[in-house]
Amino acid sequence: MRLPLTMLAVVLITVPAHASELTGTLQKVKETNRIVLGFQEASVPFSYLDGNQKAIGYAVDICMKIVDAVKRELKLSSLDVETSPVTSSNRIPLMMNGTVDLVCSATTNNAERQRQVAFTNSHFLSATRFAARKSDNITAIDHLKGKPVVAVAGSTNMVQLNQVNAARNLGISPLAAKDQAEAFLMLETGRAAAYVLDDVQLAVAIARSKDPSAYIISEEAFSKAEPYGIMLRKDDAAFKAVADRATAELYRSPGIETIYKKWFESPVPPNGLNFKTPMTAVLRNAYAHPSDSPDPASYER
Repeated sequence: MRLPLTMLAVVLITVPAHASELTGTLQKVKETNRIVLGFQEASVPFSYLDGNQKAIGYAVDICMKIVDAVKRELKLSSLDVETSPVTSSNRIPLMMNGTVDLVCSATTNNAERQRQVAFTNSHFLSATRFAARKSDNITAIDHLKGKPVVAVAGSTNMVQLNQVNAARNLGISPLAAKDQAEAFLMLETGRAAAYVLDDVQLAVAIARSKDPSAYIISEEAFSKAEPYGIMLRKDDAAFKAVADRATAELYRSPGIETIYKKWFESPVPPNGLNFKTPMTAVLRNAYAHPSDSPDPASYER
């Protein structure tokens, strides 16, 4: 009986290892020869529609690297790539029910979301900062002492502004805008000395303004930088392993510099806007040490 039992042990070891490559999303892709990328139609420059109604952006480019890795993993000569628009409210349900296989946008990776979905290695870090008029020479949070500062009503940015204002006893007069357009107008017209928002969104707002050269974004932040990640299904270890290997390889290579500069430091379609957002030290560190951690503090080592 010794030889058959040994042979049985080999079978039990090898068969599940092979089967694990063909479960979940990998099995779905293999059987259909199709992978579906979810994207947001106006999340510039992460994912959005260009002039030809094609999905493009920084996160879309990263997703295509994952697609290439899936093709290699499954030894496919070709693979149909479909794109499907998602919104902030439906992207998680569409991921969970199998409609999309990757969500390629600016989705914050946090502990609450990780209870429902998974993320591959973080591809961006965004912190709350302020924009100010360059002529006012306001470059640090302490320079806002006693001044009117705007943020969108009910936003996390407003909460963080109020927290720092109280902690530092700055006497800032917080102004609540109904939306981002109104907030930037208040900064532009001088009703507010500064505008508090996620730094990447500030860069987009400034690039779209009448005179982008007239504004600065603070180096100092109101918060730790929160990670953005490509979203995928939870408990799909084989597919996540492929995505993690692909992104880690990209982030540790010169290729990520090329992709980053294409979308954040160069004119982007369709209107040739340049967001002039150099890679931060904390993001560069995140690329050097790829991680799917939802904890902002883990990236500041």
